Amino acid sequence: MTESSSTAAPPSVDTHHEPSWRAGVKTGLPSLFGIGAWGLVVGIAMVKSGLTIPQALGMTLVVFAGSAQLASLPLIAAGAPIWVIFVTALVVNLRFVIFSALLAPHFSHLPWRQRLMLGYVSGDISVALFLQKFPSEAPQLGKLSYLKGLLYPNWASWQIGSIAGIFLGSAVPPEWNLSFAGTLAIICVMIPLTAGRPALCGVLVAGAVSVLAHALPYKLGLLAAVLIGMLTAMLIEETSEKWRGKRG
Repeated sequence: MTESSSTAAPPSVDTHHEPSWRAGVKTGLPSLFGIGAWGLVVGIAMVKSGLTIPQALGMTLVVFAGSAQLASLPLIAAGAPIWVIFVTALVVNLRFVIFSALLAPHFSHLPWRQRLMLGYVSGDISVALFLQKFPSEAPQLGKLSYLKGLLYPNWASWQIGSIAGIFLGSAVPPEWNLSFAGTLAIICVMIPLTAGRPALCGVLVAGAVSVLAHALPYKLGLLAAVLIGMLTAMLIEETSEKWRGKRG
């Protein structure tokens, strides 16, 4: 037997790497309680907005996007056209296009089914933690296992909290008036993210537009507020970068 044949081949960068998996789980562990609590609130909000238990379960399992779910609920309750609901959810979740662009150089070599699965279970915090750990796009042993260690527990925590909220919301008496739970959840998520001039200006403009466009049918004022708020934030960010560039 030759030396080359007796030498074991190095493990593939996509091979399951248990230490990296455990490291990913450990890194994401502190965020799981908050993710579960967020799912609980969204689960309650879905039921209190008029969805049946099967509808709410289907939504949380298929959509898996708290902000898009909460943005869609008032539109569903108002009987808005399906295209308005889909466009609103799409606009709210445009940030995942950015996440995909950031993750693509790391995993573009994977089969499309595997990439589709990873995209489905991806979440904001998990993607941010992964990119913090692996800023370089170079192949590295354990990179995929680390990502899975972040994504899968995050998904499970959300679903457990959301499903618990769905059944809890169906059991809570209407007199408790928990229909505002979704609004409170959105506010709790929005405030920490309103950091910097572009984000603050985008929020203020979106708030003003939502009030001025409140009378539009099918809750289209919400969609207009999201779009104009995002464009405002992007414009201010681009203007600020140009100004900083000129100032050196």
